[in-house]
Amino acid sequence: MNKTVKIFVLLFLLSVISDSCKKEENQPTIPSVPVNFSINPNGTEYIRLNTVNGWEYLTGGYRGIIVSRISQNEFSAFERACPYDWDKTSTRIEVDTSGVTAYCPSCLSKFILNDGTPYAGPSRYPLLKYQTYYDGNLLHISN
Repeated sequence: MNKTVKIFVLLFLLSVISDSCKKEENQPTIPSVPVNFSINPNGTEYIRLNTVNGWEYLTGGYRGIIVSRISQNEFSAFERACPYDWDKTSTRIEVDTSGVTAYCPSCLSKFILNDGTPYAGPSRYPLLKYQTYYDGNLLHISN
């Protein structure tokens, strides 16, 4: 083999070896649970949703759901299972005292409650988002 071919082979082998040493981080596989229900976010049952930046924990999903009121007519709904530690049965995403961010008490990942984006901690993936539709009276949450 000539010198150019040897260098090419060496570079190819080095790239294969370095790629095999990288840890693959896969998208979390939070189990899919059917979600399809409606609530009245303006009633007394969900009083904290009566105001912008208000939030509530709801039953449903895999580990529960967090609903947040982004504006008068816009809501977000997220799974409470952490994308990083979703398989820990005792861990649920919690809303912090500001009501604007949420965190995982297990891995300490932090998320922006408006869109579920992670901004601190080991999670590289956002919170699992459910679809919301507000008809002016009822908030419909589904997947």
